[in-house]
Amino acid sequence: MITTGDGSKTIHMPEWNEQYHSKHGALQEALHVFIEMGLKDTLSRKHDISTPISILEYGLGTGLNAMITAQYPTNFKINYTAVEAYPVSLEEAMEVNYGNLLNDNTLYQKLHGCEWNQIIELTESFTIKKVEKKFDQIHNESCFDIIYFDAFGPRVQPDLWTEEIFKAAFKALKPNGVLTTYCAQGQARRNMQSAGFLIERLPGPPGKREMLRGRKEF
Repeated sequence: MITTGDGSKTIHMPEWNEQYHSKHGALQEALHVFIEMGLKDTLSRKHDISTPISILEYGLGTGLNAMITAQYPTNFKINYTAVEAYPVSLEEAMEVNYGNLLNDNTLYQKLHGCEWNQIIELTESFTIKKVEKKFDQIHNESCFDIIYFDAFGPRVQPDLWTEEIFKAAFKALKPNGVLTTYCAQGQARRNMQSAGFLIERLPGPPGKREMLRGRKEF
């Protein structure tokens, strides 16, 4: 465990020299990349609150992105699907202690303690389905309004950032859906473009100059 620049914790893997979240600020990064540039952007274009917002997360990890999404104040119901091939243990999740950080230990414990492969209602307006599988096993079609792409970086896991992975992500999005990621690497951007995404290069979170958002424009 390490403490990041904004005081929030994350898990560091010394064998890869990689973290689950930015060492400059785990919470700041998640709020900027996925809430500001993903959820808020989508909500600004939605008007029919009878239709839920559907989100697919590539990489549940410590559950930070799911947690801040569940807490986000909106009149929309959110249906959240999180794919994770190698879940963190409950002990590790409790050690990063995002429940305490975000003032809702009950919600955080429920998020990590709920059954996999079932739709679970965490709040009146937020459901989650945690799915234990690899990214190349995602074969949804036109199901999601937003994809949070939060895989480990292409430096250590380039196989998670290929054109084939992004083609499946593009297929999984509804028309006008968006994929948002902290990554701004040139090859990842080109692979997203080759998969069909219209790319936006946006200001990054603290410690990063840029991030990427891809749109499915049809």
